Amino acid sequence: MTSGKIGKKLKILAANSGLWGNKLSIRVDYEGITKEVAERYDLKEEDLFNLTVVENPPGGPKERIANVSLSPKAGARRIDRVLEKDSKLIRVRTDDLPSEADAKRPPETPSNKDPLNRDAKDVNFFTGGEDSKPLEDEDYMGSMSGKTGIYALEKADLLNLLCIPPDTRNGKTSNSVYQTAMKYCYDRRAMLIVDPPNDWDSKEKARDGLGDLGLSGPGARNAALYFPRVVESDPLLEGQLDTFVPCGIVAGVMARTDRTRGVWKAPAGLDATLNGIQGLTFNLTDAENGMLNPLGINCLRSFPVTGRVIWGARTLRGADQLSDEYKYIPVRRLVLYIEESLYRGTQWIVFEPNDEPLWAQIRLNVGSFMHSLFRQGAFQGTSPNEAYFVKCDKETTTQDDVNKGIVNVIVGFAPLKPAEFVVIKIQQIAGQIQT
Repeated sequence: MTSGKIGKKLKILAANSGLWGNKLSIRVDYEGITKEVAERYDLKEEDLFNLTVVENPPGGPKERIANVSLSPKAGARRIDRVLEKDSKLIRVRTDDLPSEADAKRPPETPSNKDPLNRDAKDVNFFTGGEDSKPLEDEDYMGSMSGKTGIYALEKADLLNLLCIPPDTRNGKTSNSVYQTAMKYCYDRRAMLIVDPPNDWDSKEKARDGLGDLGLSGPGARNAALYFPRVVESDPLLEGQLDTFVPCGIVAGVMARTDRTRGVWKAPAGLDATLNGIQGLTFNLTDAENGMLNPLGINCLRSFPVTGRVIWGARTLRGADQLSDEYKYIPVRRLVLYIEESLYRGTQWIVFEPNDEPLWAQIRLNVGSFMHSLFRQGAFQGTSPNEAYFVKCDKETTTQDDVNKGIVNVIVGFAPLKPAEFVVIKIQQIAGQIQT
């Protein structure tokens, strides 16, 4: 673990492990500390000091933490508690705190070691930081019982989109990890964004390699693949261009489309711009796009005026040959959105008397939600009757269901499907002779 010292005894740790922590340095000062300030915390003036931590000094990110103390009697201003609450860069373990007898504030940082001083020659940096070894498949997949790996997301209340970029430069996420993640997304009503393998450098390799991913079956409705990879500047290489997987950018486009148009709008088209990238590893033509799209591969394209955009909106069940009802991403995501919303919005039903008054209230509440989506343009049809229905009565919930404590609600809707192709028919009309 990366660590440094202030004074002779207090050990300061980087907030997270890794080589990045070796770029940290700390400054101690007493600026602004007065008797009045100390009395506010029921402490003595000589108990308090300020910390400034700098990453990659002198011009890197910094945090200033004022009025902290080493004293066990410092209460809310004790240094370990303040750093836990206010700092993203450093921590102090309780076991590393000095005893009451040694709890004197550390001396101020001399100017020649001050990380904020551009002329300082002897700045004290943290030491001991190391990056971990590349992650193995087991690290990604983890354990459901231990809530590790992918299953750490069990701690999150809501999950909509999942990206799993490789942890090595120009690496790839393994097929087995994606297969586990796809099943998990299917169970959690989320979408998995799949990146192309690093050896897909042509349309032929993308076409022939799709089946090797092993992402098929009903769970593939909750996954979408985007090709090719993107080129952008790498802050770890002083801004030089490098190749990256597109999943994070695609997730950002989806989130932007959800906010501006709604989850029922395909995250693709001239408005689905890939901001911040410098290019694509492979520039596809219309003909190449037309070969990959019917297979369920969403293409990233570059156009002269609009720049780089997403030009595909199919799930991995989107191949024309499969004719799946969840061929399109916006249709699948709208279903997931409705399922999750109704699941959360009908929790009040539990333990209510299972009879007609309850069924009527369910029809009213669910119908109100569906009508709000209809008014926003989420469904086909010019009237509510054409767009959706909600059924909950003695036909959906039989006496046997009532005896088992079950209430059944059937919700149907007519989804909007994206227009992928524009077909223009031109016909010549022969001139007519007027008599």
